[in-house]
Amino acid sequence: MNFRTTLSLLLLLGGFGLFPVFSGAQSLTDGIFMNKKFLCAGVFYGHDAWDEYWEGTLLRTNGNIGTVTTQNVLLGLNYGITDRLNAVVMAPYVWTEASAGTLAGQSGIQDLTLGLKYNVVAFNGLGGRMSVQAVAGGSLPLTDYVADHLPLSIGLQSKTLFGRGILHYAAENNLTFLLSGTYTLRSNIEIDRESYYTTEQIYSNEVEMPDAAQLYFRGGYYSFRWGAELTASHNMTLGGFDIRRQDMPFPSNNMDLTRVGVEAFYRFSFLGDLQLLGQVNQTVAGRNMGKSLGWTLGLTKFINFNKD
Repeated sequence: MNFRTTLSLLLLLGGFGLFPVFSGAQSLTDGIFMNKKFLCAGVFYGHDAWDEYWEGTLLRTNGNIGTVTTQNVLLGLNYGITDRLNAVVMAPYVWTEASAGTLAGQSGIQDLTLGLKYNVVAFNGLGGRMSVQAVAGGSLPLTDYVADHLPLSIGLQSKTLFGRGILHYAAENNLTFLLSGTYTLRSNIEIDRESYYTTEQIYSNEVEMPDAAQLYFRGGYYSFRWGAELTASHNMTLGGFDIRRQDMPFPSNNMDLTRVGVEAFYRFSFLGDLQLLGQVNQTVAGRNMGKSLGWTLGLTKFINFNKD
């Protein structure tokens, strides 16, 4: 039985406490598939905090907000429609706070993400198994949360459609490597004011949201019982503008970030193969983003719906 789940909160506008709009959900960014009629159900807790951020390309602090912390509880399901086609659904509850100043944090259910992952072709070679995979999906807000309250918004209110290509290699000695690229289309949003300023004065409550893209790499060791992998991602906003000096961030800012991290899991046989997962990642470069350190812990359970 060849399956795995990992936590990937790829609606990450990460450092400002937003979950990526360009990646997907549980197992939409790894290269492993659930078997047919197997369900993986997971619950995850995530914590992300920063006290430095990039205002454009200037790394700075701001005593008016102190440390910005974002926490979330995410529920995710991953179901094997066939051995080559998986469906994923997830939704997080998010809450934010700042350690200084007068800005109030927000809380609520964020966006529903749905995705399909298909194993296009797989073949043996180079001492292992190589596969080319395709992912398609989208997200939409579940509640009427306020997007124009950065850096304490819980999301951006934009509906998204994303496509991802994955190249995955699994060696016979259990070493694995993955490279993927994602493009995300984002809808415009409406905010609660009739005019705003970007690089010019806009007399409208509609905000044009630039599309986004991501490059992602992971590699390490994976077996049925345990695994550990290094990760690296570069998220790019394809347009937008910089935060003005001493101003608040805005939903259509050019938000770029580069992150590195490590993920690990262990499956407990005496608990019915209940799986414990952990993830730590650090933002090492960015633009109009927080320089954040994030970590996640999760539990997943596999359920076999195949008849005996």
